[in-house]
Amino acid sequence: MPEPTKKDETPNGQPEEGVAPVSNGPPPLPEISLEVSPPQEDANSPKKLSIELPNDSVPAMGRKDSVWSLGEGQPPEELEKPIDTPPLSTLLIEKPQSATVSVGGDVTFIAKVEGKDLLRKPTVKWFKGKWMDLASKTGKHLQLKETFDRLSKVHTFEMHIIKAKENYAGNYRCEVNYKDKFDSCSFDLEVQESGQGSQSIDIRSAFKRSEGQEDAGELDFSGLLKHREIKPDDTPEIDVWEILKNARPDEYEKIAFMYGITDLRGLLRRMKKIPKEEKKSEAFAKKLEPAYQVDKGSKIRLVVDLADPTVDLKWYKNGQEIRPTPNQRKYIFEHKGTQRIMVINNCTLNDDAAYSVAAGDEKCSTELFVKELPVKVVKGIEPVKTTVNERIELECEVSEEGAQVKWMKNGVEVPTGVRSRYRVKCEGTKHYLVIDDASREDTGTYSIMATGGTSEAHIQVDLKPLKVYQDLQNMTVMLGQPIKLQCEIYPGNVPGRWYRNGQLIQPNDRINIIHRNRVHRLEIEASSLHDAGDYTFVPEGYSQSLSAKLHIIDPPKVHLDSLNFPDNTMTIVAGNKLRLEIPISGEPAPRVVWMKGERVILESGHRVRAETYGDQTSLTIDVTEREDSGNYKIVLQNEAGEASACVKIKVVDIPDPPDAPLVPEVGGDWCSMTWEVPKYDGGSPILGYYIERKKKQSSRWMRLNFDLIKETSFEPKKMIEGVPYEVRIFAVNAIGVSKPSEPSKAFTPLAVTSEPTMLVVDDVTDTTVTVKWRPPETIGAAGLDGYSVEYCIEGTDDWIVSNDELTEKTKHTITGLTPGTKILVRVKAINAAGASAPRTIQHSVLVKEVIEPPKIRVPRHLKQTYTRRVGEAVNLVVPFMGKPRPKVTWLKEGKVVDSSDISIRNTDCDSIIFIRKAERSHSGKYEMTVHVDNHVDTAIIDIQIVDLPGPPQSVTIEDVWGGNVALVWTPPKDNGNAPIIGYTIQKADKKTMEWYTCIEHYHRTCITITELVVGNEYFFRIFAENMCGLSEKATQTKKSALIVKEGLQVKTHEFEDHDFKEAPMFTQPLINTFAIAGYNATLNCSVRANPRPKVMWMKNKIAIIDDPRYRMFSNQGVCTLEIRKPSPYDGGMYTCKAINDLGEAQVDCKLEVKGGFTFYELMQRGVPLHLIDQYMSETKTVEQEK
Repeated sequence: MPEPTKKDETPNGQPEEGVAPVSNGPPPLPEISLEVSPPQEDANSPKKLSIELPNDSVPAMGRKDSVWSLGEGQPPEELEKPIDTPPLSTLLIEKPQSATVSVGGDVTFIAKVEGKDLLRKPTVKWFKGKWMDLASKTGKHLQLKETFDRLSKVHTFEMHIIKAKENYAGNYRCEVNYKDKFDSCSFDLEVQESGQGSQSIDIRSAFKRSEGQEDAGELDFSGLLKHREIKPDDTPEIDVWEILKNARPDEYEKIAFMYGITDLRGLLRRMKKIPKEEKKSEAFAKKLEPAYQVDKGSKIRLVVDLADPTVDLKWYKNGQEIRPTPNQRKYIFEHKGTQRIMVINNCTLNDDAAYSVAAGDEKCSTELFVKELPVKVVKGIEPVKTTVNERIELECEVSEEGAQVKWMKNGVEVPTGVRSRYRVKCEGTKHYLVIDDASREDTGTYSIMATGGTSEAHIQVDLKPLKVYQDLQNMTVMLGQPIKLQCEIYPGNVPGRWYRNGQLIQPNDRINIIHRNRVHRLEIEASSLHDAGDYTFVPEGYSQSLSAKLHIIDPPKVHLDSLNFPDNTMTIVAGNKLRLEIPISGEPAPRVVWMKGERVILESGHRVRAETYGDQTSLTIDVTEREDSGNYKIVLQNEAGEASACVKIKVVDIPDPPDAPLVPEVGGDWCSMTWEVPKYDGGSPILGYYIERKKKQSSRWMRLNFDLIKETSFEPKKMIEGVPYEVRIFAVNAIGVSKPSEPSKAFTPLAVTSEPTMLVVDDVTDTTVTVKWRPPETIGAAGLDGYSVEYCIEGTDDWIVSNDELTEKTKHTITGLTPGTKILVRVKAINAAGASAPRTIQHSVLVKEVIEPPKIRVPRHLKQTYTRRVGEAVNLVVPFMGKPRPKVTWLKEGKVVDSSDISIRNTDCDSIIFIRKAERSHSGKYEMTVHVDNHVDTAIIDIQIVDLPGPPQSVTIEDVWGGNVALVWTPPKDNGNAPIIGYTIQKADKKTMEWYTCIEHYHRTCITITELVVGNEYFFRIFAENMCGLSEKATQTKKSALIVKEGLQVKTHEFEDHDFKEAPMFTQPLINTFAIAGYNATLNCSVRANPRPKVMWMKNKIAIIDDPRYRMFSNQGVCTLEIRKPSPYDGGMYTCKAINDLGEAQVDCKLEVKGGFTFYELMQRGVPLHLIDQYMSETKTVEQEK
């Protein structure tokens, strides 16, 4: 069923609040204490709430209130976008403070800005919430005022709220901007009701639909705000954040209104960004949806999926249990596998409630919304045009009596409370909206909204005409002189208000407002620049207003103090762009002239030009040159006077490049270089030099030093031998880096190669020794011509050259040696520069044949059972070691392998067994034996060839009742040489005999088929399945099952629930295992227990905890311990222990780690012979003991 539609706006027309996005990182959760005023008897004692927000700095986004709103504000999809604001500064010296006012009272908020460092008046804006600018909302209830104290240089900005209403409450913000400076301050206004007791209400009653209500999807939140429950004063501290995290989504709005949270959407968005730890339900595999919606008269299905089908299930409606009755078909309960379904037929408004289902100790709930038919508008409202103080009555007729409708003005719901100017009445199907005393604010588009349609009309309320005897006159006043504005109107007893640039003027010590009979006069003692503007006198209650312009003039001034340049001198590097901005003042804006000497700089200049805009003038030089240095004069003129000032510009440059450097000496990978200082230092001392080099054939230069070199000499190193190089120099002063010098003459480094590397013994016989090595790490520019191999008898210094000619290979055999002697071997690399340093074997080599015992290296995938399907090819490669060449034999089940069916090929280092087309007869254990003289090594490989299984032996119909059939069958006789992993059950109607699959991968040998059609007769067949797939044939029931119609009595059997709880028992124990050092090893076992046991691994009776060398897995009762790259130290007794509430069990095994070096490997590493004999004898003794 679809979920009920969620509104973006509350019933008052006020959208929910939003919060600007924050950074994506996961910072810690700070605690923020908020004080809000929940409904209580004493409004002056706020309740303290402790809320944990998921970020350390969350800029709150205020509400958009409907009182002064002209539109819908920012779209919801833009709430997630970040808001770019200038960086905060400290412009405000006094910030507005939060205040509390009673309904009908007045309140004033004051903000002060320091003006000593400001050249002009700052821009101040007042906001309600986040987006609503209050500058255009001034009128009877809102007035904005600003003053300037010339003595203290302080700007004062005031916001007056007159006759406050309940919906004026909320968050306000004051923003101050001046050029690149910005400051902001937020404050709250709380409006309290005077002497009205609140009524206790039930939050669910707001969701309850009345019998005559057409719109069943909205909630009267304004009624909730007026009748919230009174809380005692001594309320303890409440953590609303924890309450929201633990509450259901349908309770969020109730909690927000109960605790006075206004930014609900912001809190919910923060809560969604917190990583949730979802607790897996033990009773429910799938819970109810959060909400369902159904049309009146339809039916609804509520479905849950149980994790344990045997658990008891109970359904509740509004907390009361729903019990099934045999004669009533209102509620129908169905079971389908693990699903439990409750069907509600013929839904009515009484079914609109909260439903829940309990399974054991767990419970899940949902909301059901029943939707009624819409109410239509039969006769719409008519437009009205009238004047102030007249009565207005709007009439509309709908299709149903007593229907709920909503009156709107400009898209905002009309308030109809006791103190409201609007009255609403209903007479049958007719609805009326009455305004007794109309005013200009009542002008707008009014509409009535029903669930099935809307109607709207425009109301125009105009003011009465006025007679003017003397109008306001335009004035021009010098700064500091008094101002008098006067007008004369009839009738004389009409009050009025004075406005400057749309802002209300309030009388103070400097401003005096006089009203005598028909004369209205505004007097200002000493004029200031802020007094200039458009002045308007608005008579109260009339449409006509009087206007005049006031112009303030001020002599020009040049403000050089803001440049912060010593002696008004600016220094710039030649070639850069210069833009010198100087603040100026004067009213009207003065004419500015820039001069250098007697030459005037024009605005139309190309490289050098002067520009003037607003309150500053600028000099721009696109590319500065040394000739631009000098004194520049600024001249300002306007009708109030003249001013001038001078600034000095100094242009500096980088030094000239040095001459080409000299390279007097060159080494293998280095050289020495010298140079002379540059002829011109650019007007600043030389700080140092940068050195660069490059290959002669390349165009890419590489810097050699990152720290400046003070001297005029340097030695570059780490150059490639045989490659020509060039070097160059950069000079550096305080201005920058000079151009590079001319490159030096090319030079080439040369050197000999390094010694050969990794010299080892490769083979030893009775008369020869074979050695091998790798080329030198560094080869000189002359290249590598070959190698020279020398040897000497141990105890002598007579080195004999084994190869008369240089060999280019890295392997050489020394021949003609005497058996039993010990020799030392060394190798030199030869090139045109000479012989390198020799590389010598560390230990002497005994000239004697070496016997290496055989060793089979069984691959990891062959240590377990090797499984293949019938018809697939089997190709196994088993490597081994031994010297001289070992003899290999293969046996199957103690007999020699038949070579006509299985191909075996042996080499010096491995044996390959190949079967072109595998058959089930090839399954078995194959034993591989390797012989070297009296040494033997064996390995066993288990091969399993699997095939499709046969069908089940017999399928019988055990019982038939209702729409259910119970089937029982026996496993197949032929399992295909692999375990049976499941069965596939199909059914077919006797009429069509078309087979349909009921269930797949079923593990048991009995099943109950449900939801069969009454009156049909069914046959059933079953396929067996193993790892290869389904059996080719299926076993069909000999008899059919007839599903009889209702009315027949079926004898049901009572069964007792089986207790599946049992203590841990290992069904597969651990097996003693041999591991190879350096290769990962695993220990496996399986355990059965209910409830699920806790598994622990131990080594030598000590628990394995947080050891990175071990990894433990447990999946479906199979426990695995993986040992990463074991060493002989990891050998020992390993134990797996399983524990639950009913008992415990454990299994043990022994792990031996084989590893080490062979005799041949020790010889290659140059180990002395007596140490090799000792190591081999110890290894043999340990193996015999085992």
